[in-house]
Amino acid sequence: MPKKRGYHHGNLRQALVEAALGLIEEKGPTGFTLSQAAKEAGVTPAAVYRHFEGREDLIAEVARQGYEIFADVIQYAYDTGQPSALAAFEATGRAYLAFARKYPGHYIAMFESGISANRVPGLAAAAARARAVLEQAAADLSQHIPPERRPPPSMFSAHIWAMSHGVVELYARGPGAQSPFPPEDLLETGIGIYLRGLGLIPPDA
Repeated sequence: MPKKRGYHHGNLRQALVEAALGLIEEKGPTGFTLSQAAKEAGVTPAAVYRHFEGREDLIAEVARQGYEIFADVIQYAYDTGQPSALAAFEATGRAYLAFARKYPGHYIAMFESGISANRVPGLAAAAARARAVLEQAAADLSQHIPPERRPPPSMFSAHIWAMSHGVVELYARGPGAQSPFPPEDLLETGIGIYLRGLGLIPPDA
């Protein structure tokens, strides 16, 4: 059992975030109390309130940090796919799956906790930064579509985000539905069908 260190904990705020990550992965975003997070971090419950007003604020901070990591991961994928707009776009989809696997606690806090994007300062901005990378990738890829048939980048990227999220939820996290194909293959073929429908890759590609 962790030894309580009270108010003299070196970096209490981040220690609570780390404790919350483990609890979120184990119990879900509503399956633990702030007192349990304090116990995991080795401090008294009273010390927690120096940094967070309640469990929702703690989860929101986990989500904010998750979006910062997510945005960096997506940006890196986009950058390494250059100069090919198609390679950059497909890389962002693969990065989504990789993030969900590597950072499950952050992912749950971001997408399954029901926390408002305005709950804590910086959360909405971090989420917007991640969306902006996906929208830029979509804009780059769709620039050759005639304007009258070109979907807005925000819609284009939202479609791919939704597809990526669906693959993660159904096949890439936990004992969900079983698929005879790896999640990466499901997402890649799904994106391929979508892009063929827009005329961005040839039918036999």
